[in-house]
Amino acid sequence: MILNKNTASKVAEYLLQVKAIKLNVEEPFTWASGIKSPIYCDNRVILSYPVIRTYIRQQLAELTLEAYGKPDIIAGVATGGIAVGALVAQELDMPFAYVRSQAKAHGLQNMIEGVMEKGRTVVLIEDLISTGGSSIQAVKAVKENGNQVKGVISIMDYGFQKAIDNFENECTFYSLCNFDVLIETALEKEFITKENYDSLLKWKMSV
Repeated sequence: MILNKNTASKVAEYLLQVKAIKLNVEEPFTWASGIKSPIYCDNRVILSYPVIRTYIRQQLAELTLEAYGKPDIIAGVATGGIAVGALVAQELDMPFAYVRSQAKAHGLQNMIEGVMEKGRTVVLIEDLISTGGSSIQAVKAVKENGNQVKGVISIMDYGFQKAIDNFENECTFYSLCNFDVLIETALEKEFITKENYDSLLKWKMSV
C-alpha cells in the first residue's frame, strides 16, 4: 500500500531512469522462482546515484514515521534491505540490525545480526516486496526473538494478492511505489507504449 501518489510517481520515474527497474514485454525475465516476468527490479542500483539515494532514504524515513511512528530499531531484510535499511536508520538517528534469510551456518549461528534486545519495537525495511515470502520470514524471526514488529516498509511492491494474503496475519506493509503507479508513470513518461501497458497490467492480474 502506498500513502502518497506524487511520491510514488517520482520514485517510479527515478527507478526507470537509472534502470533499477527494467520492463520488457517481448523478452520476459526469469525470476529465481521460475516465474516469467516482463519486469525486473534491482533497487541496489539506486545506491550508485547520490541524489536518488538521498531522496529514497528521506522518503523511506518519512514513510516509516507516518505509517508507524518511531520504533526502537530499524532492521533491514537481507540482502536487498540491508543497505537501504542502514540509510533509513542513519536518517532517523536510530539503532540498526539486519535479518538473515537463514541462520548463519557457523560461529554464533545468528539469524539476526547487530543488537536487537528483546521487548523492542521494530520496523523492517525491504527493497522490494513480490510475494512477501522473505519479508514474512524476517518478521517471524524478529517476533521469535521477543520483539514487536510494527510493520514493513519497502521501496517497491508488485501488489500481488499473494503478498497481501501472506501479510494478513503477520503485520501491515507500506511501499513508496507500487506496480500500478510504476506502469502508469512508465506510460506517461514514454518508457513504454499503451500496448506494453496493457500487457503489463494483464500479466499482473494473471500472477
